[in-house]
Amino acid sequence: MIQVKSPSGIAMTWFQKLPKIELHVHLEGAIPHGALFDLVQKYGGDPSVPDVKALAKRFEYRDFDQFIQAWSWKNQFLREYEDFSHIAELTARDMASQNIRYAEMFFSPSLFIRHGLEVQDLTQAVRTGLSRVPEIEISLIADLVRDYGPESELTTLRKLNEVKSEGVVGIGIGGSEHAFPPGPFEFLFHEARRMGFRLNAHAGEAAGPESIWGAIKHLHIDRIGHGVRAHEDLNLMSYLRESGIPVEVCPISNVRTGVVASLAEHPIRDYFSFGLVVSVNTDDPKMFDTALDKEYGALVEECGFTKKDVCDLILLGVESSWLPEDRKKILRSSFVKDPSWIG
Repeated sequence: MIQVKSPSGIAMTWFQKLPKIELHVHLEGAIPHGALFDLVQKYGGDPSVPDVKALAKRFEYRDFDQFIQAWSWKNQFLREYEDFSHIAELTARDMASQNIRYAEMFFSPSLFIRHGLEVQDLTQAVRTGLSRVPEIEISLIADLVRDYGPESELTTLRKLNEVKSEGVVGIGIGGSEHAFPPGPFEFLFHEARRMGFRLNAHAGEAAGPESIWGAIKHLHIDRIGHGVRAHEDLNLMSYLRESGIPVEVCPISNVRTGVVASLAEHPIRDYFSFGLVVSVNTDDPKMFDTALDKEYGALVEECGFTKKDVCDLILLGVESSWLPEDRKKILRSSFVKDPSWIG
């Protein structure tokens, strides 16, 4: 692995040095462990996590279900608006330190209504935290929850529309993909489109290609989150290539949750070679012990990607983003002019 020196003299890998973009990262899964441990202590502690090291062990999984359990456990320690401002600021600082220049970040306001938090105020609290870190630009995608049903999440959507000016550019849908197919949410996504939001769905992660087809046909999505099982259907692969619908791929996440047996077996190499518009992302980086430099390094070491391929993947991320075309052009130009770039 190539080593370079940062201006401060600290050794950095080439992957760390590269300017980067991220399109599939969840705020609640990107909280630095120290900050999350402080929140655990703030709300009375938990005997299973006496220290930060034990917290990290909590984020080791046998399968996808165990990951969901850990996700739910963590969320109980986010109870006040200031908690969201705090984690948003620290997460943005962490991402900026990785030379991530632009991100589109999921947050899940519906999950915290049970703590008495209003969707609008929570969204504003997240933006307050992000605004404290001018080194990185982060747009927001509100990730609605399948499990709550379309009627409940339509209420959430209408509240989000009131705070769209806080940089909420898109609507996504997560939750129990295998139990709640896309069809019933068609009107919800129609309304989101009418309001001017871009559209995303987690699909082809916990369910097969039919989930991706459903997101395309019923939700008319602009991007697919994960899509790791698209390769099981050649007709779907061809459709994704011809339509140019981008796929947000999260390789290490898929291995950690057992969706893919190993990184060497991940289909991202096939997607890239087939001509799909793919971006590389971390999903829940602090819950999966990953970062974008680790993702790219692993793709080179285990999946046959070259350094030039990595640069091409980053540019596909720019192409996949929901920035206006003139902003994409500026971002792309700044990347390819970076001294670390390989053209």
